[in-house]
Amino acid sequence: MNETARQRDTSDPSDPRAQLIRSHWDRDGYVFPIDVLNEAEAREIRSDLEDAEAAVRDDAELTEMVRGYTNLMLPSFASLVRHPRIVEAVKPILGPDLLVWGCSMFIKEPQTRSYVSWHQDLNYWGLDGDREVTVWVALSPATTESGCMRFVPGSHKTPDLPHTDTFARDNLLSRGQEVSVEVDDSQGVDIVLATGQASLHHGHLLHASYQNRTDDRRIGAAIRYISPDMAQTSRARTVVTLVAGEDRFGHFELAPAPTERLSPLMVALCRDAIARKSEILYRDAKEQGRRRVV
Repeated sequence: MNETARQRDTSDPSDPRAQLIRSHWDRDGYVFPIDVLNEAEAREIRSDLEDAEAAVRDDAELTEMVRGYTNLMLPSFASLVRHPRIVEAVKPILGPDLLVWGCSMFIKEPQTRSYVSWHQDLNYWGLDGDREVTVWVALSPATTESGCMRFVPGSHKTPDLPHTDTFARDNLLSRGQEVSVEVDDSQGVDIVLATGQASLHHGHLLHASYQNRTDDRRIGAAIRYISPDMAQTSRARTVVTLVAGEDRFGHFELAPAPTERLSPLMVALCRDAIARKSEILYRDAKEQGRRRVV
């Protein structure tokens, strides 16, 4: 944590919950479960997402926006990324000023081969530090059978491991990237979440997930929180949203919250955001393949 960020960290050090979150984060690189939504609230948000998916199913570009920039396209997700229970869980790690660098859906259809290979997120996001927290919110049960995430405890302490692009057909990652060193799968911990619960994980934590063997979709919203003192190494001004505190650095372009579903204004903003982020996520990629900007 740099000095500026340390001065802004106003979380109460005597708060037992904040202490517990920080302790688990420092030791393991993840925290779970965090209760965010009740089942009825989660079902309502899921229904809004699936209604939007149905409305744009014949438009590949809009489908990419709904699934890859969900908080900019749907007011329900703009509220989710600002949910007080999430914000209060992230503040002990990043402090009071929070930007959302991205919000995207990881969806595994029933009885399909989709998976996520072992990888580290920050390896390919082009950010100049590691003051980032991914909050993964389960909008359906995340179980071993449905392909919940698996974390290797403490692996966030070995940042920047080499990765290989596979562009594998069933890999949900943007480049099908996977870590180039052998991972002992027996060390992995299943991150089982009930509908409406969330997990937090570090951008250098090794994580993966396997196939969905159930008859329901496995739906998770991955919300990427960063501290405003971060920046893209390329100094590109990618599109973010301010969800708590203030941005005193101006390293990114701040997007407004959507006031309606699938608004033309936000579609135009997302089109620009996709172009900017693609330059970062696919930098030095040896194959263009199937692109997924998340």
